[in-house]
Amino acid sequence: MERTGPGEHGDGEPGPGADMSRPGTGPDPLLEPGDGPRPASVAARTTPGASTTSAGTPTPGTRRPAPLASFAYTAADEEKRRGVRRMKTTATGLLLLVALVYVLATWAKNAGAVGWPGFVAAAAEAGMVGALADWFAVTALFKRPLGLPIPHTAIIPTKKDQLGASLGSFVGENFLSADVVRGRIHALAVGGRLGAWLAEPGHADRVTAELATALRGALTVLRDSDVQAVVAEAITRRANAAEVGPGLGKMLEKIVADGGHRRVVDLLCVRAHDWLVMHGDSVMDAVQGGAPGWTPRFVDRRVGERVYKELLRFVTEMRDMPGHPARGAIDTFLTDFAADLQTDSDTRARVERLKTEILGRREVQDVIASAWSSVRSMVIAAAEDEQSELRLRARASLMSLGARLATDGRLQAKLEGWLEDAAVYVVTTYRTEITSLISDTVASWDADQTSKKIEAHIGRDLQFIRINGTVVGALAGLLIYTVSRAFGA
Repeated sequence: MERTGPGEHGDGEPGPGADMSRPGTGPDPLLEPGDGPRPASVAARTTPGASTTSAGTPTPGTRRPAPLASFAYTAADEEKRRGVRRMKTTATGLLLLVALVYVLATWAKNAGAVGWPGFVAAAAEAGMVGALADWFAVTALFKRPLGLPIPHTAIIPTKKDQLGASLGSFVGENFLSADVVRGRIHALAVGGRLGAWLAEPGHADRVTAELATALRGALTVLRDSDVQAVVAEAITRRANAAEVGPGLGKMLEKIVADGGHRRVVDLLCVRAHDWLVMHGDSVMDAVQGGAPGWTPRFVDRRVGERVYKELLRFVTEMRDMPGHPARGAIDTFLTDFAADLQTDSDTRARVERLKTEILGRREVQDVIASAWSSVRSMVIAAAEDEQSELRLRARASLMSLGARLATDGRLQAKLEGWLEDAAVYVVTTYRTEITSLISDTVASWDADQTSKKIEAHIGRDLQFIRINGTVVGALAGLLIYTVSRAFGA
């Protein structure tokens, strides 16, 4: 028959006289009638500057993580706990049954019955031994059987931290190894599956919409002043670092060689002619105003008219004659200037000084900084418009990429290689941090609460061990007794 110790009911349950100072023997508020799920606030806490040992004893001078608020005894756990109680009752009832059978068989044997009482008593006796042994083994996982400080009992409460560390090491060695991660990613065939998925128009639309949302969010979060300062500084630094003279010279040389400057000359001639026609009096007044004071006025007027007519004739001829000598002089000047920009050090130095002066002007810096605002507004508007060129091109690019990924084995292998390398880098570089999440989380749990929660999840199956131990023990005892009788023992 199953024995109980002081302050403990059958199967190691605490009774009214339980010693509260011993691990696993204190009253369990989860088992009190009418109590609901245990709130997280009743979980044991460690004070700053102190922690507990694996058995829950405070250790001065050390600090452990506080219990996680999310690790609470839920209503689902309470339902599982009731299932464990029912199975405990069944296992204990089977133990009482074989004990009763043993008593009756022994009484019958002592009363003079022959044959069957010996077989039944042997089976029942072995069944009791098996039931008690398995009760001890199961109980020792979660508490000290009979409240006795037997070594290697209350394994989960006392070895919780070591179990967490071992679990973290096991996961790190067997799940976060480079070979396992690489093999798993390779087996997933991400390239082909991703390509087939992206090739679907609906999926491409979804990815485009998500990218547009992410882009809008990123642009919204960024502060314009910070980005403008960075953009302005980057453009200014790049412009100051690069010499613009040779580049301008090559560009001007190509423009002159292609005749691209002639339209500008034509426009200037037309504008100059129209201005002279409209402002003839101003030109003549300017000429007369620059004449010496001792010359007669009619002479000054005749000179002004003559200068104006000659100037108008010159501009008109230059406008109407593509082969005008002045046009040729302009071509020669531009050709020489283009060459000087590329080869003449003095010309290049003057251009660099002019560039620095222009970039240093406040107006130019404001224009450079305002470019970000324009680009930002333009990108946000394009991201919000489903029919914008940006989103249409992004969608088409995604579908094209998907089609290539679905059929191009080399591209698939390249993508999968990148993913494998990235995953291997993460797990090998941060393996300790990942596994410490397991060990630190387990270490932060309260020992008694952890033991109760684990028992609620696996305790029902463990009670089958007790039942099986009773049955197997009875069969083994019957077999041994039968063999012994067969050989005359």
